[in-house]
Amino acid sequence: MAEIEGASPLNRLSWLRSSHSFLNAVAASSKARWLVSNIGQQLVSVHASNPSEKPAIAQLTTTDVKAFLGPEPYFGQSKDEGRTLAADEAISFTESVRHRGVRVVFLGLLDTLSSVNALPTSDFVDPERAVAKLEGTPFFALDIGELGVDANEFLTQRSNTTHVLSWGEPRALLMGLGSDRVSLALLAEARSMVDWNHRNKFCPACGSPTYSMWGGWKISCSTLLPWADNTGRTPCPTNKGLHNFAHPRTDPVVIMIAIDETGEKILLGRGKKYPGKFYSALAGFIEPGETFEEAVVREMWEEAGVKVWDVTYHSTQPWPFPASLMVGFYARADSAQPIRLDLDNELVDARWYTRAEVLEVLNHALGTNIFSSDRKKLDQAEHGTTNTGAKPAEPTVLDEPPFRVPPTTAIAGVLIREWAYRKIQFPVADPVHKGNL
Repeated sequence: MAEIEGASPLNRLSWLRSSHSFLNAVAASSKARWLVSNIGQQLVSVHASNPSEKPAIAQLTTTDVKAFLGPEPYFGQSKDEGRTLAADEAISFTESVRHRGVRVVFLGLLDTLSSVNALPTSDFVDPERAVAKLEGTPFFALDIGELGVDANEFLTQRSNTTHVLSWGEPRALLMGLGSDRVSLALLAEARSMVDWNHRNKFCPACGSPTYSMWGGWKISCSTLLPWADNTGRTPCPTNKGLHNFAHPRTDPVVIMIAIDETGEKILLGRGKKYPGKFYSALAGFIEPGETFEEAVVREMWEEAGVKVWDVTYHSTQPWPFPASLMVGFYARADSAQPIRLDLDNELVDARWYTRAEVLEVLNHALGTNIFSSDRKKLDQAEHGTTNTGAKPAEPTVLDEPPFRVPPTTAIAGVLIREWAYRKIQFPVADPVHKGNL
């Protein structure tokens, strides 16, 4: 079977998330590895002998994080602490339940995705025996930010003579991981799922606290636990119907490049929160009742006053800030028409660039480089904060490119590069079909 380019190498084992015996067994395994974050900042590691190297996502053992997990069982928790679910407590609302302690997410198993070790549910009648034969690495994720842990002390206690730990900004990490598919997949899944659990602590129907199920992949209202005391309470609306669980959300975003009628120019924009001369593809969230193609047309018009046609799909990329799926497109447009930025006022500039101009940037050593000071500006703009302390020193650049574009770790960079190097062909547009939206 041919491998899908860019596909996640993680086997998520979604059919085993409801089995607390499976989750407890793999969590206790010496093979298990944990991704830890602190209010969104990711734990990273560098070799002590080379502190200037690019940081890697730290992978801790269960022993390293055991102090933060609470008493066993970690999943399938009963009413009483330290006891697994009794037979009369095993209902649909308690499948792999974790209703006390920090929320934990089972990310999946890093294996060969072969039929040999596909792990059907029947293999886990005896979970300990099955896990003993397990091939691959089980991965989990958690955030210690709400546990009152001293973040610096956490680093000091777990750094050693071989590796030094620190907290890294996820956006910078994602940009710097390059072609490391495993780390990219782990970071995207962990950040999105931990963030979703963090944001959904109360039932939207009745306001009661929620709890985690299915290894962090379902959230339910605490009034539905079999031992909940609901005396005098109106039953929570989630008690009935098909939507009594909250599932992780993914927010689709269209991101697109407009190609002019000659096929030799593209439209790029600079958002208000972009630093310096940073230009990128235009993008926007899908709205209810809208197709992807309609969203491309609407967003191009709203952001740049440009009417496009011949919308063509390219590829997608998970973007865990916090849980977007970037859906990439190309479209055709008339570069002779004026650009307008006064409709939704999201851009400070938009302009057409020739292939030669874009290639000059792509072939420049700093053309796709995002400095640490730039990332801080992006992070502050995203969270609505400002830097009240000393401003980071801007790097001294002797040979600055005319402008900068995203690297290929972002789908915008892929769209720009594939057009620039003619991997995607755009012949002269047919004027007969111009503007047929």
